[in-house]
Amino acid sequence: MKEYEFTLKFIFSDASINPESFVDLLGEGGCDDALIGVGQAGQIALNFNREADNAFTAICSAIADVKYVIPEAVLIEATLGFVGNAKEVFL
Repeated sequence: MKEYEFTLKFIFSDASINPESFVDLLGEGGCDDALIGVGQAGQIALNFNREADNAFTAICSAIADVKYVIPEAVLIEATLGFVGNAKEVFL
């Protein structure tokens, strides 16, 4: 398995939600391999370093972990910190 670095940004439909309230829950819910940013109201960003067979699997599992803890979160951005052959991302 390889380690993949990527960032996921989510927005809440209710901007009054305090994203800090989810930090511990995300760690317990499978996102203990992420740095969590809560600097903007109504948004949360997670920078992952996740091991997986490929980047697609790493990203999909991270999204599933976040959605398990925060079902109302809407993914607005996914950025892969990858340089190299794009074929390696999905294989």
